[in-house]
Amino acid sequence: MPSSLRWAVRRARWSVLAAAVAVSLAACGGGGPGKDAGANAQTAIPVEVAAAKHQSVTANYSGTATLEAVGDAQVVAKTTGIVLKILVEEGQRVEKGQLLATLDDDTARNKLAQSDATLKKAQAAYDKAEKGLALKITPRADYDRDKFDLEMQKAVVAGAQLDLSYTRIVAPIAGVIAKRSIKIGNLVQTNQNLFQVVDLDPLEAVLNVPERDLDTLKTGQPVQMRVDALGGKSFAGSIARIAPVVDAASGTFRATCQFRDESGTLKPGMFGRIEVAYDQRHDALVVPRTALVEEDGESSVFIIEPAPPKPKSDKPEAKKGKPGEAVASEQAKPEVPLFVAKRRIVKTGYVEGDRVEVRDGLKDGERVITIGRNAVRDGTEVHVLDEANQPAVASNTQPGKAA
Repeated sequence: MPSSLRWAVRRARWSVLAAAVAVSLAACGGGGPGKDAGANAQTAIPVEVAAAKHQSVTANYSGTATLEAVGDAQVVAKTTGIVLKILVEEGQRVEKGQLLATLDDDTARNKLAQSDATLKKAQAAYDKAEKGLALKITPRADYDRDKFDLEMQKAVVAGAQLDLSYTRIVAPIAGVIAKRSIKIGNLVQTNQNLFQVVDLDPLEAVLNVPERDLDTLKTGQPVQMRVDALGGKSFAGSIARIAPVVDAASGTFRATCQFRDESGTLKPGMFGRIEVAYDQRHDALVVPRTALVEEDGESSVFIIEPAPPKPKSDKPEAKKGKPGEAVASEQAKPEVPLFVAKRRIVKTGYVEGDRVEVRDGLKDGERVITIGRNAVRDGTEVHVLDEANQPAVASNTQPGKAA
């Protein structure tokens, strides 16, 4: 059934229930000694109930977070030059060290050629000084000077080679080109952003968890994330690491969840709802969460018990009319079983979705009020609505019908 239709049915049920409660309360105000057992049934509060039963329940911690890429690198220019070639586009997968673009390298090659020539000259001077020192015709100071000049020129050549390599723009990490900020022919300056490379596998999401759950969450625990942008699709992951300290300002600690998506559906920046299942009980007594009443720091539910029998009152004489008309009318009224609402203090446990675990105060099979509990008190008479008698309740609340 579509969700919109389910909500429409639910609203109709609440409307019927509210009207029935109003009629019942009006009947309570107008009762007198002439009312019979059938009228007493109509003064009861209509409710819906559910039976407590043993089921498996999972303890979850829920939170929200935004996906972030583990590897996210801004590729910047390390030298000045004109863009000659662009070899990749946005969305393309690249490997670490792959060539992304090239810059004009004429200036860098010229500097490298000059430094190479100077290096050869320094090498020749050093070789001559070394031979002279061996023959004791070259002073030690001249030899040391020529050696120093040679070492310095080697460093100059290495720097020229490095400047030439900077004209080749390569990927610092493996990933996907998320952004290209240059075009062919652009003059780029040192430290200017050229590309953004993002590693989409794995992705991480950081939960800021209250410190009371510090002993609950552990590294390696499985997690599930639902992404609204993908129609609530669920993705499996795990807790990669937990911060060893608690933020004193917020009273929370960081739990980093990691997700691997080989299909590439997940993207950095997506908003996700994360659930961490940290414990499970396979034989827990559970009731619908709507049955729970929180009041004065206590949790309670309203159970139903059969109403005690009431003494029969004398039926009033039939009004003027055909003989037997009043008897026939009384026989046509349906018998509505009456119950009494009893408040029961309970001790709750894990909560999973629309179910709550009851650890103490309730027995298996006992029926609790789920809808209409706000209209009852301890000892209030109620009658149970179900699919069979809901139409009858609706007909009793139509205009012109007696309550």
